[in-house]
Amino acid sequence: MKNLPTDLLRTFVTINQLGGFTPAGERLGRSQPAISLQVKRLEELLDIRLFHRSSGIQLTEEGQLLLGYAQKMLDLNDAIVSRLSAPKVSGSVRLGIPNDFEVSFLATAIGRFAQAYPNVTLDVSSDISANLLQDYGKGEYDLVMAIEENGQLQPRLTDYITEPLVWIRGNNLMLEPGEPLPLILYPKGCLYRKTIVNALNQANLPWRIVYSTSSLLGIHAAVKAGLGISALSKSTVPEGLEASVTFAPCPSLGNLSIGFCYEPNKLTSASHMLLDYLKQGLHAL
Repeated sequence: MKNLPTDLLRTFVTINQLGGFTPAGERLGRSQPAISLQVKRLEELLDIRLFHRSSGIQLTEEGQLLLGYAQKMLDLNDAIVSRLSAPKVSGSVRLGIPNDFEVSFLATAIGRFAQAYPNVTLDVSSDISANLLQDYGKGEYDLVMAIEENGQLQPRLTDYITEPLVWIRGNNLMLEPGEPLPLILYPKGCLYRKTIVNALNQANLPWRIVYSTSSLLGIHAAVKAGLGISALSKSTVPEGLEASVTFAPCPSLGNLSIGFCYEPNKLTSASHMLLDYLKQGLHAL
């Protein structure tokens, strides 16, 4: 049996995550030729082609199959290393995360952290970002992941990434020309809601709210049922929904910043460890 080196698998997964050999090299601290050589070695080991060379970084069918296995192998490798080599950490962390990142982050970064540090108690709450930041100011969280408008002069968030806010809709949605756009929104105070309403008003497009909920699954279900349209950060759009930056007649909604709010000198060892996991998860989106 052949052994697959984890460094080759990590390079392959990182290329797919970042969409190119050059950014993967920057993330992994290797040159572009070195990254290409690692991909070639992995292809030779498995006797397959991982990428369609004529169409950029598009995975072949075999590459798609390997991707799932490679991610599981890396997750297991990282969990073992963290569990056996990381310092013993205990305590509790109060974490706030935005509603639409609840599912993806609970299943990935937060889940891996819980496996690596079983002696740390996590108290995780999800809400709209405005409420999370307000409650953080009251001392109700140790660490908050949140969303804010992009390009602010004095951003509250650090270690952030920038993502587009995209329109989402079900494939069974039928919009009547000239009729008010049916909107599915989070409650008042949500940045998504504010951005959507402002953009439609500036474009002089009529709209009406057909469904409002603080539940991410409620948003998904209502959109999938064809009740109306909504918008989410690009990386949180679930399978089965159509998403695009522009959607006639709706205007572009621009970009958002997704990052963290915390005071470094007040973080415990457990909070620092969790923050590292969250940063890695966020920048892998």
